[in-house]
Amino acid sequence: MAPMKATKTMKAMKAAKAMTKGGIVSELASATDMKKSDVSQLLGQLSEIGAKEVKATGKFVIPGLCMIKTRKKPATKAGKRMMFGKEVAIKAQPAKTVVKAFAVSALKKQI
Repeated sequence: MAPMKATKTMKAMKAAKAMTKGGIVSELASATDMKKSDVSQLLGQLSEIGAKEVKATGKFVIPGLCMIKTRKKPATKAGKRMMFGKEVAIKAQPAKTVVKAFAVSALKKQI
């Protein structure tokens, strides 16, 4: 099978970098005329509150941006399963809680 050629859009996606915490702090500080240290403390408190709420209630919403939820995945038994035409031995997995983030519908409509 021939290797895939990278298209222009794939290269553009790799080149785009996410905004860092410092970048977010400086943008918010300039938009609200607050000190960078105050905005940094505010972001720290937001993350602490979010972690506490997700742990307590299983759900945290940042209005207009995202919703963070927890989901309980049940335990799986050890055994053999068919994968791609081959029989594969699967290890047992314990039950676990998974944290997921979803974009709010208002954000989906903007994009």
